[in-house]
Amino acid sequence: MAEQHVLEIRHLSKSFGKHVVLRDIDFVVDTGDVTCIIGASGSGKSTLLRCINMLETPTTGEILYHEDDITSSGVNVPAYRSKVGMVFQSFNLFNNMTVLENCMVGQTQVLKKNKEEAKANAMKYLEKVGMAPYINAKPKQISGGQKQRVAIARALAMEPEVLLFDEPTSALDPQMVGEVLAVMRTLAKEGITMIIVTHEMAFARDVSNHVVFMADGVIEEAGRPEEIFGNPQKAKTQEFLSRFMQG
Repeated sequence: MAEQHVLEIRHLSKSFGKHVVLRDIDFVVDTGDVTCIIGASGSGKSTLLRCINMLETPTTGEILYHEDDITSSGVNVPAYRSKVGMVFQSFNLFNNMTVLENCMVGQTQVLKKNKEEAKANAMKYLEKVGMAPYINAKPKQISGGQKQRVAIARALAMEPEVLLFDEPTSALDPQMVGEVLAVMRTLAKEGITMIIVTHEMAFARDVSNHVVFMADGVIEEAGRPEEIFGNPQKAKTQEFLSRFMQG
């Protein structure tokens, strides 16, 4: 019997009123995949990620997680989100909590871990992203790059099966981008399954094993990074990547 996919997106579409943002999106994610979704601003990338995480409800189509359609009524969405975690562009940390508390709250409230277990787990991941020295700081006391590393540790502390990243470096100053991408490169090497919406083309080319290029709400082209970056077939892909190659 063929091994099932972790995630399978089937014929997914999303409209806001009469404005169609996504049209007939199909792709699959297997264990250990690093899928980078690239494309111009407004192509629907972030909306697709928000649909996968059920922050937006798809208009039509299915999102299968281990063959269960999570768009069906009655699905426990918080439980699903604990398995398919998300790191946001704007960090979304709780400003009234310390770094450590930010990484514990989901574990205690959603996973029902006790505080000692949650703290030990949070510390493990804060050490992993280099933020253990800042456990008592509040978000306003640390830099943007540090906030994003805390957000990654918080997501990892839930021990998800898939991690979604929505433009994780776009709100950062250029010198902070590298520190966040370095953490993500490490996660990729360790076999963490990730879907990453990114403008960092060199990162997408070097780290992913699957690239999805979106334009105008559709998947224009998808394939291995050497195919998409080395020999794109579609005119829109060629035009988009030519700007990267010149940059």
